[in-house]
Amino acid sequence: MALVLVSCTAVQGSAALAVPLFDTLHPAVAAAWRQVFGALVLVALLRPRVRGRDRAEWLAIALLGGAIASMNVLFYLAADRLPLGIAATLLYLGPFAVAAVHTGRDWRLLLPLSALAGVVLVSRPGAGADLTGTCLGLLAAGSLAAYTLTSQRLGRDGGLDRLALAAVASALVLSPLLLSSIGTPGPGQWLTLAVSGAVGIGLAFSCDFVALRLVGTRVVATLFALDPVVGALVGAVALSQQLDVRTIAGIVVIVVAGGVTTALREGPGRAAYGPGRARLGEHLSSG
Repeated sequence: MALVLVSCTAVQGSAALAVPLFDTLHPAVAAAWRQVFGALVLVALLRPRVRGRDRAEWLAIALLGGAIASMNVLFYLAADRLPLGIAATLLYLGPFAVAAVHTGRDWRLLLPLSALAGVVLVSRPGAGADLTGTCLGLLAAGSLAAYTLTSQRLGRDGGLDRLALAAVASALVLSPLLLSSIGTPGPGQWLTLAVSGAVGIGLAFSCDFVALRLVGTRVVATLFALDPVVGALVGAVALSQQLDVRTIAGIVVIVVAGGVTTALREGPGRAAYGPGRARLGEHLSSG
């Protein structure tokens, strides 16, 4: 749970850093530069090899890169039109669907449903949210669902070097935005974009990748419910958004559902912990 919490905090915190830039910099351009800086950090730290990978592996890496690219751009476009907490709430609907599909038809199905109920409380439905922003948030949710599934498959028998290559692929997909006429970062914006990329891409996605390998898709997908929680809290602190009773109740429901899901994760998820950690240690020591 700690890895996912770090990831959610990194994503929402980096988004809070980037949102003020949208007044002078197009959100899609900000997302593209953020991806470039994140990819640079991952490549510098992990030094992934390029040779010796088959076509199927490169296809999976490309698919993950595409999911990362679309998710980041769509989420930033949504955050430009919606409060951060609501944008993060819509984003969670993707992994919620993944969690529901990977949960049996017994009482454990109540866990993602409970998390969804908490999300509804946090999102304040019926508050007149921007329709375009809502649609963008839902599209971002689909991308996050694809990211969750693809990351888990890549991480099952590989290391973080695959994530680094996927980040490079994502940056390449978004590279046309860097040359477009819709905006160029100003002198005072480069540091913010670099920090946002290092934290929101490098740190956050590394935590996701390891967590998916250690405990599995269902657990991590449910724990992504922490995203709207952290988004609401970051919005309250950084963007002066007030938390009412409904929001606080939703936070409690989401945290409880995530904690129970972690405690009751299935045997294969537990069994993957030891080997996964060992492989991660071998990868870091070899680097």
